[in-house]
Amino acid sequence: MGFSEEQIKRYSRHLVLREVGGVGQRRLLDASVLVVGAGGLGCPAALYLAAAGVGRIAIADHDTVDLTNLHRQVLFTQADIGRPKAEAAAAALRRANPDVTTEALAVRITPGNVRGLVKGRSLVVEGTDDAETKFAVNDACCAEGVPLVIGGVVRWSGQLLAVLPGRTACYRCVFEAPPAGDAETCEAAGVIGPAAGAVGTLMAVEACKILLGTGDPLAGRMRVLDFLKSTSRDVAWKRRPGCPGCDFH
Repeated sequence: MGFSEEQIKRYSRHLVLREVGGVGQRRLLDASVLVVGAGGLGCPAALYLAAAGVGRIAIADHDTVDLTNLHRQVLFTQADIGRPKAEAAAAALRRANPDVTTEALAVRITPGNVRGLVKGRSLVVEGTDDAETKFAVNDACCAEGVPLVIGGVVRWSGQLLAVLPGRTACYRCVFEAPPAGDAETCEAAGVIGPAAGAVGTLMAVEACKILLGTGDPLAGRMRVLDFLKSTSRDVAWKRRPGCPGCDFH
């Protein structure tokens, strides 16, 4: 598979996994993933994908690091305050694994630019708390046929799901459209830091399964987690006839 001695040692625990092995590790190294949002979900998801050896990771976030981010956004330190999140996150991933090529995209995601950012990716991870962004990313992934892992977290609860365009229901099949009023955000409602880490890590697991083509991804169902009550449940759904998101594909 053309691995260096250092790579054989770095990924040794993957190489002995039946579901990964040399072929799977090469798939990860050849993959290109876009992470939308370098926040409480995007940071742990990106960190674990980089550690797993995903070869190219682009981080899209228009914001800068703030002191209020540090209790949950684990790619950043005090020294990063005021720095563009995309730039700081990309640098942290390079430090974590020199195999990874990173790209900092300090841009706001819009319906006008998102399809170009998604095009050609192996997979997209969406972890913002902005409803408009989630729907725009969903629609772009459906249009380009790019798998998507999407999640959310607030207070003590979280949710995540996967979309396999053309095969499973998309985000619009479940929620149809952004809410009419302001969506609940971590800034307004609060969030326990480790809950963001847990959901972001699960998003990375789902991403790896899809990239490897193994297991049973959370596609066609959404996992809902209540960390305060220590419960989880899966909510299944089917493709909605006439869904404008699915119709892109």
